[in-house]
Amino acid sequence: MDFILQPWPWFVGGPLIAISLLLYFYFGQNFGASTNFETMCTILGADKFSDYFNKDWKDQAYALMFVVGLIIGGFIAAYYLIPNQSIDLNPTTVEELKNLGFSNVGNQYFPDEIFGESAYSSLKGFLILIVSGILIGFGTRYAGGCTSGHAITGLSSLQLPSLLAVIGFFIGGIIATWVIIPVLF
Repeated sequence: MDFILQPWPWFVGGPLIAISLLLYFYFGQNFGASTNFETMCTILGADKFSDYFNKDWKDQAYALMFVVGLIIGGFIAAYYLIPNQSIDLNPTTVEELKNLGFSNVGNQYFPDEIFGESAYSSLKGFLILIVSGILIGFGTRYAGGCTSGHAITGLSSLQLPSLLAVIGFFIGGIIATWVIIPVLF
């Protein structure tokens, strides 16, 4: 049991991702999570309002199972495998986050200031969630896929649009980290 509770090294996780990706390629599927939003809209009847969603959602059932597995795996990991485990962050990062007003830095993966109950109850937190959700949704559709789809499937199949999208994701992450988050908090 101790093996499962420890972070796995890259030489275990990397080949597992590669094997999963090879299975996706073998069965003629693409890896990614953002397509599931379209699939859920189709299941919920969006095809009655827009022809864009007029497709057979059963063709994407494998992707729905992937996301269900992500949710279940995340729940198991968070509540059974690594409860109360401290996060090994750079001390400079911890200090900078504390200076921005974040509490429990290094003790939890998701800060209460962004993901806690106050994010839903305050106007600022609610607006941050709404605006960031819209930007993520727009960016995902505009880029033709999500970060995992472009970075794993697109780059491994040598697609130039995926390379450009991944570069854009990194630039956006740097801007968010160094400009947007310090201004907001």
